[in-house]
Amino acid sequence: MAVDATVTPGAWRDARKPLWPLALLVPALPFLAWLSWRGGGGGWAWWITPAVVFGLIPVIDLLIGDDRRNPPEAAVPRLQADGYYRWLTYLYLPAQYAALVLCCAVWAAGGLSPLAAAGLVATVGVVNGIAINTAHELGHKRETMERWLSKVALAPTGYGHFYVEHNRGHHTRVATPEDPASSRLGESFWAFWPRTVWGSLRSAWRLETGRFRIRGRSPWTWRNDILNAWAMTVVLYALLMVAFGPGVLVFLVLQAVVGFSLLEVVNYLEHYGLARQRTAAGRYEKVDPRHSWNSDRTVTNVFLFQLQRHSDHHANPLRRYQTLRSFDSSPQLPAGYATMVVAALIPPVWRRVMDHRVLAHYGGDPDLANVHPPARPRFRKG
Repeated sequence: MAVDATVTPGAWRDARKPLWPLALLVPALPFLAWLSWRGGGGGWAWWITPAVVFGLIPVIDLLIGDDRRNPPEAAVPRLQADGYYRWLTYLYLPAQYAALVLCCAVWAAGGLSPLAAAGLVATVGVVNGIAINTAHELGHKRETMERWLSKVALAPTGYGHFYVEHNRGHHTRVATPEDPASSRLGESFWAFWPRTVWGSLRSAWRLETGRFRIRGRSPWTWRNDILNAWAMTVVLYALLMVAFGPGVLVFLVLQAVVGFSLLEVVNYLEHYGLARQRTAAGRYEKVDPRHSWNSDRTVTNVFLFQLQRHSDHHANPLRRYQTLRSFDSSPQLPAGYATMVVAALIPPVWRRVMDHRVLAHYGGDPDLANVHPPARPRFRKG
């Protein structure tokens, strides 16, 4: 584990504290695009958000490089209690919703070229897809308000069941063949997408209905965490249709698909090919930092509330983003998430970049990895 041992815990300060507000730049980008479009930038203006997220940020990430410093453990309680960090996650939501309303108004006004319409969908999809990361941070906390805010952040993508499946399904089954959100060695993102989308939905419903069945109660209640989260989406979409007309529903559905697909491509790269081994008792070993791909790229970690320190997150789900650590035992991605998302969309590139890293992580033994069944002959030893 990389530790900043050059300062005592009492004197330690978070050097990135002034940088964390940059995470709010993403939901601000649609307003920049709108100003550019209104100023005569044409349909290309609506591609500013995807271009910044998947073009500019990876370049800056490469130039600035990694930051593997960890806060001293004695400083963690103070960091956890600092409201500055949690308010940054709260502020993402009003910015997210303001961007959604703006773009719904633009869509409803009509007159968009196909290029502009596609860019508008991609713009809002990226903002709401990254909002799922904010929902992820909030949904892991014990505070009731933060858990409800997690569902609010999920409402624009209609992915409220993520709140249940991620916390109670994925974290239990991660890096096993039973987990629909853990991708397998040799499995392309395009094969993973339907498996994780439908598998996660089914798993979430089973988990939530099972919770009520154990108590002898009906799951058809507002206390059902899937139903109340989906209800938020229905109410949100209904209000936007009243405000901007029924034609905006097409836009809302398209941006939702882009948004939750962005989540799923991140899921794809976070655990690709990694596997927990069976113990002598036949159970899976405990989750530890070896079971998630990690990245210490500075810029993307700031923009994603340190989601890339995913190994520590799975080992310690209740730790807030500002306290997550980098471990030497974690397998490392060759770039930040913004770069790896693009690579994941192109299977030959992904296989060339990642397959040998998975095998190296397991000493060349594919039997220790989580392998996609149709790809087994390709990786068979000898």
